[in-house]
Amino acid sequence: MISSQRRDAPGGHICWSYDDPESLADQADRHLAASLAAGERFWYVTPRPSDVVAERLRTRPDFATAERRGAAAVVPLLSTYSLDHAVDPAAQVAAYSSATDEALAAGHTGLRVVAEATELVRTPTQLDVFTRYEHLIDRYMRTRPFKAMCAYHRPKLGDRAIAELACMHPQTNVEDLLFHLYAVAPTDGHAALAGELDMSNHELFRTALDRADLRPVDGELVLSADNLRFLDHRTLAHLAEYAQRRGATAVLRTPRPAVARLADLLHLPGIRVEVTQ
Repeated sequence: MISSQRRDAPGGHICWSYDDPESLADQADRHLAASLAAGERFWYVTPRPSDVVAERLRTRPDFATAERRGAAAVVPLLSTYSLDHAVDPAAQVAAYSSATDEALAAGHTGLRVVAEATELVRTPTQLDVFTRYEHLIDRYMRTRPFKAMCAYHRPKLGDRAIAELACMHPQTNVEDLLFHLYAVAPTDGHAALAGELDMSNHELFRTALDRADLRPVDGELVLSADNLRFLDHRTLAHLAEYAQRRGATAVLRTPRPAVARLADLLHLPGIRVEVTQ
């Protein structure tokens, strides 16, 4: 498993795959404690208000105290998402933006959400749209005080769906995931790549790129690859093709001179490698 941050750090944007509801409850406990210590508002979003995690949270004195003063809540999934159709990515980001603004106006330092989102990705169409939302909300988090742990029940979804979701997060507990594609601060480019990209994950990489839907600025798509340990020639070809379809040049920034040499040997139009220090 690779990550841009420690996988057990209770912050940022995390994809948490679980088999046992008790393990999800442990993580919710940790995020609640971190949230209250940071002065944030905490939400646990669940499709079942009486589930194991909600019941456990409500037995905690710190949660009960925070709930009374508006600093914590168990939130029904239907109040933030619709189960009847696929999520509208832009509308959902706007909803969390409003909720973050409300938390700030109430004197909190931000909003942190633990969301049990399995029911939102049960069909192929829902999965496709929700992974697009995951990248949009990740982009939002780069500039606003919003954090989220997105929890998914692996036995219900299967390993492939979990991989499609996890690779769109900068942090995850999925041990065999080889790469991440995630948002960065606007001054750092359009997105970041981390981990390893090889023949075993080309299809997943192409899918992730498509769902990220990166938009060129001044004819360039800039990707930070500081934490990308390995990529093969096919990866560079995918990036070049992706950028060309958008009328842009892919700019890959990496501290590895070997990547620049590989790009030079391939003579690929549509891609430029910049070696960083």
